[in-house]
Amino acid sequence: MKVEVERQPGSVSKLQIELPPKEVEKEWDAIANSFARFAKIPGYRPGKAPRAVIDKRFRKEIQDELTKKLVSKSYHEAVEQEHLRVASLTNIEDIQFGEDKSMRFRATVVIAPEFELPDYKKIPVQLPDTKVSDAEIEEALERLREQSADFVDVPGRGLQMGDFAVLDFEGSMDSKPISEIAPQASKNLQGGKKFWLHLAADNFLPKFCEQLVGQKPGETRLAIVEFPADFPVKELAGKKADYAVTVREVKEKVLPPIDDALAAKLAPGKTLVDLRQLLEHDIEHAKEHDVERAKESQIMKYLHERIQFELPPALLQNETRRALAELVQRNRERGVTDEMLKEKERELIDGAAGVAAHRLKTNFILHRIVERENIEVAKEDVDLRIRQEAARYDISPEKMRKELQQKDVLDDVAEQILLGKTLDFLKANVSIEPAQESTVKEQKS
Repeated sequence: MKVEVERQPGSVSKLQIELPPKEVEKEWDAIANSFARFAKIPGYRPGKAPRAVIDKRFRKEIQDELTKKLVSKSYHEAVEQEHLRVASLTNIEDIQFGEDKSMRFRATVVIAPEFELPDYKKIPVQLPDTKVSDAEIEEALERLREQSADFVDVPGRGLQMGDFAVLDFEGSMDSKPISEIAPQASKNLQGGKKFWLHLAADNFLPKFCEQLVGQKPGETRLAIVEFPADFPVKELAGKKADYAVTVREVKEKVLPPIDDALAAKLAPGKTLVDLRQLLEHDIEHAKEHDVERAKESQIMKYLHERIQFELPPALLQNETRRALAELVQRNRERGVTDEMLKEKERELIDGAAGVAAHRLKTNFILHRIVERENIEVAKEDVDLRIRQEAARYDISPEKMRKELQQKDVLDDVAEQILLGKTLDFLKANVSIEPAQESTVKEQKS
């Protein structure tokens, strides 16, 4: 096989690949013979048509089959022959068949950047302590107590700071409903029915809670809100709005005592002693996850600082698009409107570019370690991951595999497993150093 490599700017290379007639003719004959056995051609009995007739009649079909069979195989052989580190195959084009049965085509690829790996075994890391303190157990218990609080009606008095109010309210500006002035704004800015509000300073809208102090159930009040100049909804920024507020109910939060009854409510059949042990186990488990994240973070920081190379522009552009789409989706799920996203477009693009560059560089580094350490993904690894994902979604492994195949992401699953295995290899070979107090505090925060 003859291969010519033309290197171009931006880490792009074009491969001109030519297969010798002997190799192509062998495959051509096998495919043509298959057609000859089943072809129905006028004037000839099935399987008796001359090869010349078959070649002429089914030339395009034979070439299509040859293309499927030989292009992918010969492309991978060419990459191996030329010792190329290909990051991405972007195009296969200009497939030609010569009269002598030779075959040639052109492949455009993005080449992975060249760099030297530092010593990646015994990377020094400082890890947070996994010991669980009594104070941490008490904090967790107090959070559960808060979640188990009751909200009881408070008769005979108006609202006080710290209360919970159930409200009907509607906002307007210059006698027009906010729903008309800013239709894209959050529903809670426009108004609501049976809206629960904790009366606390700086909660909800500016100075809104303070204006409700003393208001009793059944009463209606006008609350005036001055929106700051930098308020994200531009139709409201720097302006005043009127809110007609009717109090339906005044409620007080009542915390249960920390005792066996609370423990039994949270974990049926358990005492307070049992609940504390469960919390200690959960906190310890969470801290073990923190240790793994700390290892990964410090390993990649160490490698990123010691390895420098230019990222292929085409791949960076594609990865930035993907990171931007993920960022936009996350913001939409948080309730951020498209209008607000448009206003922060530059900021989002810059953020996505940073994420993409870090992700791409990480992948290149990990793949080089894969190559050095001969780390592989076995069929059993993929099968296990599919079973785990199937269990998460409560479906059969067969259905999960079919869905992944339909989405054409099985290769992505294998890639995730490969990079995960590589990180596990690096984490298993770190050098653990005593953690400085400031580092531990930083990782806790």
